[in-house]
Amino acid sequence: MQEIIEEVLDYLKGIWLKRRFIMISTWLICPLAWVYISQLDNVYESEARIYADTQSILGPLLKGLTVETNPEVQIRLMIKTLLSRPNLERITRMTDLDVQANTSEDYESLIDDLRANIIIKKTGGRKENIFTITYRDKDPQMAKNVVNSALTVFIENTLGENRSDSDSAQKFLDTQIKDYENRLLAAESRLTDFKQKYSGVLPDQYGGYYQKLNVVKEQLKIVELSLLEQETQLKSAKAQLNTSPTSSGNTQNKIKNSNSIQTTYDERISELETTLDSLQLRYTENHPDVKEVKRRLSQLNKLRTDEIDEYFNAAQSGDSANLSTSQNPVIQQLQIQINQLENQVASTTVRAQDYRQQVKELESKIHILPEIEAELTSLNRGYEITKNKYEELLNRKETAQLAQQAGETTNPIQFRVIDPPRAPTEPAGPKRILFLIAATIAGVGLGVGLSFLFSQINPVVTSSSQVSKATGIPVFGIVSAADNLGLQQWHKRKTIIFIVSNGVLLLSLSLFIIYALAPNAILAPIRGLL
Repeated sequence: MQEIIEEVLDYLKGIWLKRRFIMISTWLICPLAWVYISQLDNVYESEARIYADTQSILGPLLKGLTVETNPEVQIRLMIKTLLSRPNLERITRMTDLDVQANTSEDYESLIDDLRANIIIKKTGGRKENIFTITYRDKDPQMAKNVVNSALTVFIENTLGENRSDSDSAQKFLDTQIKDYENRLLAAESRLTDFKQKYSGVLPDQYGGYYQKLNVVKEQLKIVELSLLEQETQLKSAKAQLNTSPTSSGNTQNKIKNSNSIQTTYDERISELETTLDSLQLRYTENHPDVKEVKRRLSQLNKLRTDEIDEYFNAAQSGDSANLSTSQNPVIQQLQIQINQLENQVASTTVRAQDYRQQVKELESKIHILPEIEAELTSLNRGYEITKNKYEELLNRKETAQLAQQAGETTNPIQFRVIDPPRAPTEPAGPKRILFLIAATIAGVGLGVGLSFLFSQINPVVTSSSQVSKATGIPVFGIVSAADNLGLQQWHKRKTIIFIVSNGVLLLSLSLFIIYALAPNAILAPIRGLL
């Protein structure tokens, strides 16, 4: 540690011996820098404070009914875009600064100066939207005008952004609604054409192709089972009629009453005619049920005619056995039951044939119908998607219109100017005192650096330890210089010159500082002398 201290002291002694470089540096740098600093133009700063109130009373009332925007985000965005080139050009026009620019280079320099010197920052807390806009200029009135223009641009852009966003949203929604309306019409047209083209094979109330085929097959099974039951009942009734004791002698005579010529086929014919009338009300002449009933009716009419002819022939020939009719009620009831069962069998047979035809037709289209149903499903899905999107856009448009009307009624952001900009009376800069002190420190520091550099380049021995280090020979004693050599007087003169030089510099620095603080205190005596 002692060696380090001695080494530092040796360096300081070397600097002190070369102190003339400190005087040279300070006299060359400090006066020139002080004069330059004292001649700097004054800069005036204008400031404005503004409060942005984002608490709108319509916000809670319209919550969920309109599009909610975040005013905080809008304000932050406008702060970032305030110094954009279009806004800066607008400020130059509002303050007539563009008139002062004679060339494009001057105009670009003016824009850069505004971008660098206009400062907007948030001065309130996190929940307080208080902003400060400041600007510095050589002209106090121009500083005020620039701040006022920037304040105007900030407020107008923030309020105009909402209207611009609403108009843009309305135009976008109108365009999209028109587009989706055309898509919806096209989808409806395609769906209508498809349904018209395949109207006979499209899925009905039974569902799709496979479901419809299964339903028809199930119905066919039920009808076939019913037909089998009816045929079994018919066979049983006929067997009972054949085994009846009174029916053996009357099997050839089927005339129930010889006076009215009423046959056993009349009731069946009447029932079939009623059935035919009912079918013709629902179906056309080409329907299988209608055709089958007509065929059965024609057959029964022929049998009735043959029976009547047989009756007349028997009457002419005198065959009384064939003219007698059965008066047994059991036999009559069996004959009625047989007639009813035959009608049911005929009707059920027609239904079974119809279901078989449907199954056959469906099975023949097994490769076509699924494709048609898949295409129909695709068309319906596309139509529903387009329709839902169209209705959603209409709802969004209503919401946007309500939000726009609410924005026109009251703005979500209210600006209140707390401190309007004013033309400053006192300059805000430059900080001459700081600059003067910094220039003085720079001059002295440069001189110290030069002294240290030359003391190392051309060293001077100042202690016995330096001799020992340089020669490697121990020093046993020191001989001081005699007064008659004049060395001490010479060193004293150099010290006095150094002190006087620095004293003059400090006095000059004091005068420059006084001039910076109170220019009239220095200029008034000079003007009095002149």
